[in-house]
Formats: sequence, structure tokens, C-alpha cells
Amino acid sequence: MTTYRAYIVGLHSRSIGVVNMDCADDDAAINSASRLVDSHDIELWQMDRPVARFDAGSKQVYRK
Repeated sequence: MTTYRAYIVGLHSRSIGVVNMDCADDDAAINSASRLVDSHDIELWQMDRPVARFDAGSKQVYRK
């Protein structure tokens, strides 16, 4: 399992929270992080590598 972090993004692109996740791969992590999207954007990272960004307003996922 690989450790991923899903950062909850607030105003001015500042992190207001973090959720640690252990997932088998990027696809599993993206699927898990997509459940966290509500009124805030989510940035998904694996160590220092950006994986994806979830835009709460448009419900779009941008893979990095």
C-alpha cells in the first residue's frame, strides 16, 4: 500500500485540512479522494508528487 494525502483547500488555495489514505495505486486513491469533495477543492498528493486536483465548483478532476 502507498500513502496518499488529500488536502482540503480553502480560500486563497490554503490547506485547511488533510486526510491520510493508504491505497494500492493512483486510481484507487483518486476514487477515495473523490468522496471527500463537497464545498471545498481537494488536492491529492503521494509524497511530493501531485496526483490530482478536484474542483468542487465544476466537479472536474484534473490529473497532474
